[in-house]
Amino acid sequence: MSYRPNILFVMADDHAARAMSCYGSRINRTPNMDRIAREGMRLDNCLCTNSICTPSRGTILTGTYSHVNRVTTLRTPLPPGILTYPKLLKAGGYQTAMIGKWHLHSVPEGFDHYSVLNKYGGHGSYFDPEMLEDGHEVPYKGYVTDIITRLSLDWLKSRDRSKPFCLMTHHKAPHRSWIVDDAHKHLYANEEIPYPANFNDDYSNRAEAAKVAALRIERDFFPRDVKVAELGEKGPNYKLIPEEIVGAIKLRTEEGREMGFSTHQEFKNWMYQRYIKDYLRCVAGVDDGLGEMLKFLDSEGLAEDTILIYTSDQGFFLGEHGWYDKRFMYEESLRMPFVVRYPRGIKPGSVNTDIVINNDFAPTFLDYAGLPPQEGMQGTSFRPLLEGKKPSGWRDSMYYRYWMHKTDHNVYAHYGLRTAEYKLIYYYADALGQMGTVDQRHKPEWELFDLRKDPMEMMNVHRDPAYAGTVRELTKELHRLQASYGDARYPEDKE
Repeated sequence: MSYRPNILFVMADDHAARAMSCYGSRINRTPNMDRIAREGMRLDNCLCTNSICTPSRGTILTGTYSHVNRVTTLRTPLPPGILTYPKLLKAGGYQTAMIGKWHLHSVPEGFDHYSVLNKYGGHGSYFDPEMLEDGHEVPYKGYVTDIITRLSLDWLKSRDRSKPFCLMTHHKAPHRSWIVDDAHKHLYANEEIPYPANFNDDYSNRAEAAKVAALRIERDFFPRDVKVAELGEKGPNYKLIPEEIVGAIKLRTEEGREMGFSTHQEFKNWMYQRYIKDYLRCVAGVDDGLGEMLKFLDSEGLAEDTILIYTSDQGFFLGEHGWYDKRFMYEESLRMPFVVRYPRGIKPGSVNTDIVINNDFAPTFLDYAGLPPQEGMQGTSFRPLLEGKKPSGWRDSMYYRYWMHKTDHNVYAHYGLRTAEYKLIYYYADALGQMGTVDQRHKPEWELFDLRKDPMEMMNVHRDPAYAGTVRELTKELHRLQASYGDARYPEDKE
């Protein structure tokens, strides 16, 4: 068997690529993430196949689509006994550990050690989290990002040094509600974070799905999201709606400041600044933790022998389209940051633009470990891409499906196709993603975006006669991919 590297797989929750300076961020700096990109490779088209936390994690572990591994929604558990890459690595001689956010509603399998966030649906809390640790509940004091980093370093120090290791360090941050530690709470305090160019999107020329989604910065935050004291008897789940606030009442922040607003735009801008600064402060904490891990690898002489990955379970809207959250197949939600360093096999400062999907992670890890690809995995090892070689026949399109129709944030169920030039989306309006249970309040709709001319996805050209041939070709490719992965087409989706 050829040389087998260690694998250190660090993943954040909801970290958008646009909040990393190595991806050209205008809003923050991430020096340690940048260092990985500088000393390794940055992937510019790493895409998730279902942009929501639990399903993405299920796909990463199994190398299969949600309809195959059955983790289709936030509430569907990873089935016990299902084949995962950590199980295969462990059976193949690796020492394996999982520390941080698991969020798969099941006991972790395939690990020599696990310590995972245990409450609030598996999200855990930002402060004083409880961990499920090798079958026992263990409370910890402190800030969750620091705790996950420290537990990861402790495991690395005590590992069996006779074996290669695979450590999954999976952070809670920067997930909603963006609670910040003392070390970062004053970051950006005297700055105004730039607004996205389409911050004031009016959702014209697009599907009804975009108009009705409850993702809006100025309308769909709860007080806790922007650190506003509860409004009288309205309680913590009262939404901060501009029509009820602007010119009428003052908001009192958790710091004790009173804020009044004279226009909707003023209110929306203020809400964005409150949100984005806490989000970026959480990212800064993750970057600091990554810096500690980089120092450890250097001090132990492990850098040369370790594949170090930093990614996120999906993307996130940072004010684009006036939104926060994810779920949609739009670029900000679909695109995953992915930087990787491996001095033995990856050229420093390299960039790859080929389409990679999260189904590919498991086969890639197995490839580097010298283990054979597993029958049933629907991804492909992208090790050749990391080594600067594009295999013949590498994909030029990818298939996506979001199942949770109107569940959380009123986002419609949809599936679609993404190529380098186009994106085709079908909102099939299936209640809770169960085929045949039709939501009669919404008729299926299509969107087509020409990503060359419209990278911000503001103009749906599906009905434009100039794109009729493109629509036919892309629809055919969508159905081909869908069938190849064993997924079912919606009955009303006809060519």
